[in-house]
Amino acid sequence: MSAPATTRSVPTTTLSPAPGTRTLDWRVRFAVLSVIWGFSFLLIKVGTDGYAPFHVAFGRVLCGALALLAVLLVRREPLPRGRRTWAHLTVSALLLNTAPFSLFAFAEQSIPSSLAGICNATSPLWGMVLSLVALSEDRPTRRRFAGLGLGFLGVLTVLGAWQGFSGVDARGAALALLASLCYPIGWIYVRRTLAGTPGSPVAMTGAQLMVSALQLLVVSALFTSAPSGFPLWPTLAVVALGALGTGTALQMQYGLVAEVGPTTAQMVTYFVPVIATTAGVLVLGEQLHWNTPVGAAIVLAGAALTQARPSVRGSA
Repeated sequence: MSAPATTRSVPTTTLSPAPGTRTLDWRVRFAVLSVIWGFSFLLIKVGTDGYAPFHVAFGRVLCGALALLAVLLVRREPLPRGRRTWAHLTVSALLLNTAPFSLFAFAEQSIPSSLAGICNATSPLWGMVLSLVALSEDRPTRRRFAGLGLGFLGVLTVLGAWQGFSGVDARGAALALLASLCYPIGWIYVRRTLAGTPGSPVAMTGAQLMVSALQLLVVSALFTSAPSGFPLWPTLAVVALGALGTGTALQMQYGLVAEVGPTTAQMVTYFVPVIATTAGVLVLGEQLHWNTPVGAAIVLAGAALTQARPSVRGSA
């Protein structure tokens, strides 16, 4: 699932739009991207109805890798080269794909897809905490600290902390939050090890997804028995999750970043939990209590504050 401050896995440094790819207004593509990523949590939920969590994650990265490799073939672009690059891609695949995709699949066995989508929105909050420690260029400000506190207040609201977290599976929620933590850790690693590495965004991410598919293939063989069948709807959900949510959506994000810049493109993060919650309620019939949308709004407000950058005159 996003640009550096979001939940997706795009290990790249320089983005340039491919010629002839801007067929739709960027606002339309922005909306479509929000819907695709918002529905990803619903697709995970449907996938886990028929497959083990590791199988869902494996099918997701495999279909995503195939989608991006098809793009590389059409563009005649090579995969990245060099042992060092592939070694770092192995780590980034673990942090940005293998671990979080598996954790979300395990989490959604016991929590609603809407809650998983809201937990996903905490990635910018985790990212701020980690960047203050690991990235010296990210200076703390009062505004960002306020956003951090506000964001985690929103998490407590979503989980119903005042009533002892009753009605929420603690293990599932913890797994979803841990998955969200994986993304900023992975991005910090990418920023420190793969910045400036030759290769297009498609080639780097396609290679990363290939490595993740191999990792999950091994993990699935070791810890999960082979699926006894291929039920229709879970299979279609996993294929769509990979081809659309992990492959095609990344292509759309590349174009948005190149056309309108990363700041505007990453705003998709704030629409994803809204769509995930709406999809969970309307399609899956998940229950919605007042604290879920209220807490989600507080989380998003806090995340927006943590992403705010100082103005020319300085910041609070």
